Parts: sequence; C-alpha cells; structure tokens
Amino acid sequence: MGFEFSYEFVLAVLSFGMLISACIEVGSNDAANLVNAVFGARILKRNRAVLLAGIFVVFGASFASPVMNTVRKGLFDPEELSVAGAMAVFLTTYLVNTVLLYGYSGYGLPISTTATLIFSLAGAAVGVSGGLDILHMATMYKVIGAIFISVVMSGVAAFLAQRIFRGAMGKNVQDHGLVLLHGPWISGLILVSLSWFMIVKGMKAIPLVKELRGQLFDMFGVGGFLILLWASFAFVIYMVLLTLGKRASSHLFHFTAVLGMICMAFAFGQNDLANCASPGLAIWMLFSQGLEGSHMDIPVWTLVACGILLFLGMNTKRAQRVTRAEINTASQHSKVKLYAPQWCIRLAEILLYRKARGSLSQAKQTRLQTPKQERDEEGKKVHYDTLRASVILAVSASVIALASGLGLPVSTTYVCFASVIATGWGDRVFDRGRAELKVGRALWVLTSWFMGAAIATAASAVVACILFQWKWFGLLVGLALNLWLRLYFKKNGDAHEAQYHSKKKRVRKYRQQLAATGYPRESEVSPPALLADGS
Repeated sequence: MGFEFSYEFVLAVLSFGMLISACIEVGSNDAANLVNAVFGARILKRNRAVLLAGIFVVFGASFASPVMNTVRKGLFDPEELSVAGAMAVFLTTYLVNTVLLYGYSGYGLPISTTATLIFSLAGAAVGVSGGLDILHMATMYKVIGAIFISVVMSGVAAFLAQRIFRGAMGKNVQDHGLVLLHGPWISGLILVSLSWFMIVKGMKAIPLVKELRGQLFDMFGVGGFLILLWASFAFVIYMVLLTLGKRASSHLFHFTAVLGMICMAFAFGQNDLANCASPGLAIWMLFSQGLEGSHMDIPVWTLVACGILLFLGMNTKRAQRVTRAEINTASQHSKVKLYAPQWCIRLAEILLYRKARGSLSQAKQTRLQTPKQERDEEGKKVHYDTLRASVILAVSASVIALASGLGLPVSTTYVCFASVIATGWGDRVFDRGRAELKVGRALWVLTSWFMGAAIATAASAVVACILFQWKWFGLLVGLALNLWLRLYFKKNGDAHEAQYHSKKKRVRKYRQQLAATGYPRESEVSPPALLADGS
C-alpha cells in the first residue's frame, strides 16, 4: 500500500529529522554528566573520556526499551486521540525540547532532558485534547516523585560517602600507606555499589543476569551476597596493592572513577534515550500502524542508531560549555569562572552566613582534610581529586541504573548535579574563596530547571494546539519559530562564549609572563584587574 502525501505523512517524515536533532541535543547537554568528574579530576583528556563514554552509551541504548515504553504509553493514552492528534503531541515535544536544549547548552547551562520531555508531553496532550482528563495523573506523580526522590537519594548518599571516605583518606589519596590501609574497603564499597545497581538492578531484564541473580540470592540472601561481594573485592584489591605497590596505589581511584564513568554512560544510554528517540519512533509507528502502533516493541537496531547520535552530540562545542560550567560550580579551587544573577549571589550570601568563629573553630578548620588547590603538569586546574570523582560517578550511576531497572525515567542532570554539589559540601569547598558565587550558580541552575519545566508545559500546550487546529499553517509556524529561536540562541550564546575566551586569553598571557621561573602559585595566577568578576 503506497503512502499518500498527507498531513500525517509530512509529520512522519519530519519526525526523522527532528529525532536526529533531538538525539544530538540530548547528547550535547547531558555529556557533562558523563565526563565531568573524570575530566575535572584530569584523569583523562576530554576527547578520550567522551570516546570511552560514547561506546558504552551506544551499548546501554540497546537496553532502553522498558523506559521508552513508560514514556510513550504511561503518561497518556494515544488511543483517546486521533492519529493526527497523537502525532501532533509527539512532534510538539521535539519542536519545544530542541529549542530548550539548544538554548540552555549554548549558555553552558545544564537542563533536565527527562523533565522537559515529561512536561512537554503533558502540556502537548492537554493542548490537543483540551483538558486534563487525558493524563494519567498517578503515573505523572510517580515519575515526578521518582525524579525528586532520586535527587535526594544521590545528594544524601554522595555527601555521606564523601565525608566518610575523606575522613579516612585525608588530602592525599595517592599515599601508599593510606591507600593500602583504607583503599580496599573504600574501593570495594564503590565496586559493590556499581555491581549491585548496574547488574542486579540496571540489567535485571537480561535473562542470564536474572537467572544468576536468583541463584545467588537463594544461596546467600541479599545481605549475605553483598557482604560476600564486598569482602571479595576488598581482598582482591588488597592483594593487587601488595603485589604492585605504589604503582597500583597511585592509580586505584583513577580506576574506580573511570569504571564509574563507564557505568554512568551505560545508564545514560539506557535511561535517557527515551528523551530523544521515543517521540519520533512513536510518530512513525502511529503513521504506519495506526493507534495500535503505540504498543509495538522498539527494534534494537533503531536504539543503537539513536545511541550513536547521542555520542555525536557529546562531541559538540556546546557540550564543552556545559562540562566546564558544571565542573566549576563545585570546584575545589577558590577562583572559578561562573555566571550567576545578583539575586542568586545575595541569597547565597545569606545561606552561607556564619558567625565569627572562635579559636577552637579555627583550629578545627585547620584540621579539615580538604584537598589542596592543585594544577596538573600542563598548568590546568584539578577541580576534583580522584576519590571525589569516584564518589560522584558511583552514586549517580547507581541511582540512575536503579530507576532504569524499574522502568522509570529520571533526570541524569539532576542526579549528577546533586552528587557534584553534595560531594563538594562534603569536602567543604564552599567554606573558602568565592563560595557565594558557586552557591549562587547552583541556585541559578535550580531556578532554571523550574523555569524550563514551566516553559516546556506552557509552550507545548500552545504549539500542539496550533499544530492540531491549523494543520499546514500551524506546522509552518512551529518550524519557523524553532529555526528562529535556534539562530537567536546561537548568536547570543556564541557572543557570551567569545567574551569568556577573550578574558581567558588575557589571563593566559599574564600567566606566561610570570612563568619564567616556574609555574606561578594559585594566588599569583589571576590578576584582579583581569578577573574582577570573581573568575
């Protein structure tokens, strides 16, 4: 049966182009969540970290079907709409989300692709149907609740883990004696966390893993299995440290950080693929199969192809901006380059207000085992040490993999950002330098998230109504607005970036002038006249 050149056919064709764009934009914004810790700790160069993470993003994407079913069918019933109406809902999410992601990424501002998808779907469905009855409010509450709970879980777990591990290891996480004493049980816990959530929870749909899990639990019980796994990891790590000596101890937490990034990338591909692939695939299924197509399984090859597009998005310049800004927000360095509105900085000053500390508090402050403000051999800032990078990635990957195993889309951005801020608080990076700028930036990011959700809901309701009611003319209006807003955000985002690099070049020239007798100390690096804005 041949296809007629109809409104529905045009929507189906456009969905492929918009799917490609959406995959690239999701990769561009969420790339920071995968490589920020490893890159911020200078364990790997960014291009190598992106390549390694991208391989596992594609691998994780092949297991994304359970999450995509939740997004496509769980929030509302396409059967309650006409084919054209359901297709208009899904295309609207692309028109709105690609603009939001492009704009946020252009300014280096992370945004939750999961939250924007959910609120866009809800707003578009309401815009087409004209009422709230079409929404499954119980599912909406469940998904939104999962997002907020995952943020709290990751924040609390990351803070406690960082505070405990830092108290044991201190400032120097490469000291052979300390690593030999505390490294096995700390890295063992990290590996147990990754193994438990990635294999037992995140991969629980795989038959082999499911069968193996049942046998182990029946034999040892859940608690016994975890203790046995922890003891096994700790013993193996201890023997490796004894055998290889300082060479192994100096790279132990490098290994756990990279492994955490790999697990994070798998969870990202599994969970966040729904944010860019499911609307386009749903449109094509609706066009080819009718309303019954919304219940078809997603072919694996399409998931892999979408995963490759995610990887391509991770290599864009906008992804680098998001990475840099998110790393700086909770850097262990006192001076960083960040932007935050004045009201956010003022509010941060109130939140950070402390009464004058006495001599006892000063002595306690001196004993704090906080990392030093270091630079690598190329003179670049080391924003995290390897221990903190391991905690950030292990906690984030665990929470997201747990949600993926349950078929719930959670926000990679929210989870990772909460882990970054929480581990920074655990390391007391907000007790020195321009902490009000960092906390102000965090407040601005949180505010932008709420703004993004509100914009996504309202804009999607309007655009979906226009597409459904005005048909061809509405489609032209939606595409024109999408293109114009992209050009607008590109121009202004590039101008903001050019201004940043001009200041950065002046600072680099100043450093080179001071480097005649060796690389300058941190206090000598940033001349006040050049960086009066707190960078």
